[in-house]
Amino acid sequence: MSRIALLGAAALLAACSSGTGHMKSDWERLNEGRLARDESGSGSPVENLPPFPRGENLAEFFAGGAADFRFFVDRTSLSVSKERIVRYVLVARSPSGVDNVTYEGINCREAEYRIYAVGRADGTWASRPGEWRPIARENVQRWHSALRDEYFCPSGIAIESAADGVRALQRGGQQSIR
Repeated sequence: MSRIALLGAAALLAACSSGTGHMKSDWERLNEGRLARDESGSGSPVENLPPFPRGENLAEFFAGGAADFRFFVDRTSLSVSKERIVRYVLVARSPSGVDNVTYEGINCREAEYRIYAVGRADGTWASRPGEWRPIARENVQRWHSALRDEYFCPSGIAIESAADGVRALQRGGQQSIR
């Protein structure tokens, strides 16, 4: 192939690729929730774990009548990523007073959650990112469904900011804010 033909082919490729980086295909538009999930670190450990929760920062929420545990979110850990993943520290307190602590995320659009790290008894984190799992409404373990539906994802759409989530926790749910 001549040098002129190679230069022409390179120019044609450059012209085809310029200006299309911001456009989304139909598949990308239909699968935005899945793409947000994948871009939020689906295969790598979370690098910036929040501080371990302190009692004065915990906001209790109701997770359904079938639970013997009490559930809390650490208000200071609440965040919303640019991919619209709501992240928080969850504390599940057993009837005997033992706390189970996890750092989690909810993908509102896909109705799924993921555990990024598990709290140790000494107040440190064990980073163990798990897979995304569906949030099942009919499950006896209803706390993820309660967080999604009543606090962090009204109408399946992520809250705009951590402050929105804190307000919902303080007021007992999103329905009280409107």
